[in-house]
Amino acid sequence: MTSARTWLITGASRGLGRAFAEAALSAGERVVAAARNVEPLADLAERHPRDLVCLPLDVSERRAVFRAVERAAAVFGGLDVVVNNAGGLLYGMVEEATEEQIRDHLDVNFFGAVWVAQAVIPHLRARGSGRILQITSMGSGGGMASVGFYGAGKAALDSVSEALAMEVEQFGIKVTAVQMGGYDTGLFASGTTRTASDPAYDTLRARLAEMWGDGAGPAPATAAPLIMELAGLPDPPRRLIVGGRSFDQVLEMGRARTEQYLAWESLSRTAPG
Repeated sequence: MTSARTWLITGASRGLGRAFAEAALSAGERVVAAARNVEPLADLAERHPRDLVCLPLDVSERRAVFRAVERAAAVFGGLDVVVNNAGGLLYGMVEEATEEQIRDHLDVNFFGAVWVAQAVIPHLRARGSGRILQITSMGSGGGMASVGFYGAGKAALDSVSEALAMEVEQFGIKVTAVQMGGYDTGLFASGTTRTASDPAYDTLRARLAEMWGDGAGPAPATAAPLIMELAGLPDPPRRLIVGGRSFDQVLEMGRARTEQYLAWESLSRTAPG
């Protein structure tokens, strides 16, 4: 019988993080659930008093991350699966965003994930195994108006994650950038920072709202079985798109980008290199 694994999940109080924590606990695993505010996890802790530890953590604070990881590793005697899920959304046009908003956003969505990875690697390396699942986005392959900084942070995390996968595979550690599709995580309700709107972009904003519609997307719990399967694969992919519709959309975006490159191939080839 396979022994229970220990998961560290950041951003675990709501949305995808909460769904992943619930799925792991239901499978008999142990979970350290980290979040800025762990109060929403009280009901889950009551149901799983032996297998769930709630850990207050702001991932943007590097020293706090390292202290929290030490505690997380000590609680159940090590770590096996790390899910870098903490994040938020900076909604607004590039021109509208303030320096403070941009830095705060990337401190969580990019640097926070890097701090967690740096902190857990020594523990996983000592065990000679482990999984790091970096929750990124299907939109990380290209920019989209009004969510440019969100895409930028996820694209940076994709790139760093692929480099990290190459660096740590020699230690038995597997890293996957998990490119999530659109799920009903409540991000727009509780995890969004909005810029002050410049009327110059009102027409574009209206067009984007019409294009996106009112659909909230599927429930986060519907993605949890895939995450559980991914965490158990002996040779997982370094990048994985989550969601059939999202998979099709990413392929279409890739085709459009390739066509754009080919349309300007002659200009590209005028320069050496």
